[in-house]
Amino acid sequence: MSLSPEAAKETAETVAAVDLGSNSFHMVVARSAGSELHVVDRLKESVRLAAGLDDNRRLTTAAKARALDCLQRFGQRLRTIPQGQVRAVGTHTMRRAKGVSSFLSEAEEALGHPIEIIYGAEEARLIYGGVAQDLGADRPRRLVVDIGGSSTELIVGELAVPQLIESVSLGAVVHSQRYFPNGKIDKQSWKAAVLNARVSLESLERDYRAAGWDVAIGASGSVKAVQKVCAEAGWSSHNITLDGLKQLSKALVKAGHIDKLKLPGLADDRRPIFMGGTAVLTAIFESLKIDEMEVSDKALREGLLLDLLGRLGNKDVREDSVAAAVNRYGVDRSHAERVATTAQALLAQNPQIPGNSRGNAQCLRWAALLHETGLAISHKGYHRHGEYIIRNADLQGFSQSEQAILASMVRLHRGRFREEVLADLPEGQQLTTQWLALLLRTAVLVHRGRDPEGQPPLNLKLDGEKIKLSFGGTWLEEHPLTREDLNRESEHLARFGYKLKLTD
Repeated sequence: MSLSPEAAKETAETVAAVDLGSNSFHMVVARSAGSELHVVDRLKESVRLAAGLDDNRRLTTAAKARALDCLQRFGQRLRTIPQGQVRAVGTHTMRRAKGVSSFLSEAEEALGHPIEIIYGAEEARLIYGGVAQDLGADRPRRLVVDIGGSSTELIVGELAVPQLIESVSLGAVVHSQRYFPNGKIDKQSWKAAVLNARVSLESLERDYRAAGWDVAIGASGSVKAVQKVCAEAGWSSHNITLDGLKQLSKALVKAGHIDKLKLPGLADDRRPIFMGGTAVLTAIFESLKIDEMEVSDKALREGLLLDLLGRLGNKDVREDSVAAAVNRYGVDRSHAERVATTAQALLAQNPQIPGNSRGNAQCLRWAALLHETGLAISHKGYHRHGEYIIRNADLQGFSQSEQAILASMVRLHRGRFREEVLADLPEGQQLTTQWLALLLRTAVLVHRGRDPEGQPPLNLKLDGEKIKLSFGGTWLEEHPLTREDLNRESEHLARFGYKLKLTD
């Protein structure tokens, strides 16, 4: 069924963000108007993903069922929004869970859109972007704190730019399970919960205090729940204060058990994890010497929307991250750009490669720009060093799987073509990455002489395990070393089941 012009325009302007948190799943749908967003729909469901990890850190059947049921409902709302206009991310629990790849495939099918698992630093960057996007310039230095179900992000930034970023394994769900497992609370368990959280924060105290801030801002359900309870009980006004937290802790200990908690403003779905979240927040106040904290309605999903608008508007933070890595590791940018140009030309000749064409072109270019990062360590085996760097570097804007794909391509651009390098990638990405790596290998090889004028007139066709490579005119005759390199490459790839055929 075709859409009316008005409906088509509305769909084109609609974007959405999905946050698969450790406690709750959130979805925000918004309509873009230039650089501004107008929220048109919000959904939130308590899924308790962190509580669904068993002793082996695997998601239980019940937890998976809760998550998939929720994502199917979200997917119904997102059904009309095109691919590329929805960004969905998994956070700490999905980072920790073992064997999550099969669940991820089911989750993507239920949602109808790809799901990325992001690193803690990337989660923190997005949270800061969401909270800071509409703050004025009168208090430019901000401390942003987000307490999730199993991790806490702390960021100090100047205006819209984050400067200190940390993600700590502290969360409302996990802390509640550990220190108040049966809902019981007393002075000893409360002190232990706060002290343990302070120990986890100890390594960052000095740097964060030294950085300083003009305003402290809290985000997420745990912080908002504390603010609401303290305000309705009269322990603080709109903001959370240290004195208000002390009053709250006394009330928690006095209650003695979760079932006896009678706090105004405390929602039933927040009650089971309220004590853990409050203990973590108390530790943050004490560790960082915070007297007062404002509370924001924005968090990770608003940061996701802002980041998505940047990608759609050709202001992709991933470009800046790659450029920073090129500079940091002393990559020969001119040579890398020539390799990238050739690799992308080869990709354009092979539109049958699965995956998003724009995404494939971006990925191939980034891998080409980064393929020599390992030279910063050693020339011998530099492709292996490069793989390690790219897999473990803090590349802002990239998900875990995106960095793993880039790292695999860097590893495979020379040396043995080990297909097992691809084994840990999402199943749907393995074949695409394999073919992109073959294109990168060819581009690197024909530019081995590093001739700034040596852009070869080549044509490459991939057909399963067959690779047909041809050169126009007499170029190959004029470059006998390249011909010899390609002959050796043909022999090398043959050992791994590929047939490389050269024609003039």
